[in-house]
Amino acid sequence: MLANKQDKVARPGRPGLSLKGRALKYLAAREHSRVELTRKLAPHAESPEQVDGVLDELEAKGLLSAQRFADSMLHRKAARYGAARIQAELAQHQLPPDIAREATQALRDTEFERAHALWARRYGEIPETPEEKARQMRFLAGRGFSGEVIRRVVRGEGFTQS
Repeated sequence: MLANKQDKVARPGRPGLSLKGRALKYLAAREHSRVELTRKLAPHAESPEQVDGVLDELEAKGLLSAQRFADSMLHRKAARYGAARIQAELAQHQLPPDIAREATQALRDTEFERAHALWARRYGEIPETPEEKARQMRFLAGRGFSGEVIRRVVRGEGFTQS
């Protein structure tokens, strides 16, 4: 077992992955933002300019895309989180303002439906006590849904009882 671990460690005289190779390995697993790749590649680079050069090349070839990253994040997180939470995550990745605005607008258009589906999976019943109502509201608020949407969901709008 120990021999396998040693095989994975770069040996002296044997080159490790290049910066471009590392970046491609990360991008093969999932879409990344430029900020994420910069952070991940920086420890392996000789200078920040070297990282920027690799990322510029990947963007020019269409292998690194802010739009694809935003779409990927929406696809992964929209069913579980509200627009405010996802907008905050997109802001951390310093995406161009037009891409972030477009992504969050699409989320706001479906916010009630997504919040209601999440609430129905978790609770499924209109709260009967103030404590239960507060618990349900905190659950949705913690996932970044707007106050108005939370009130509508917890009041039972869109709820059909069989």
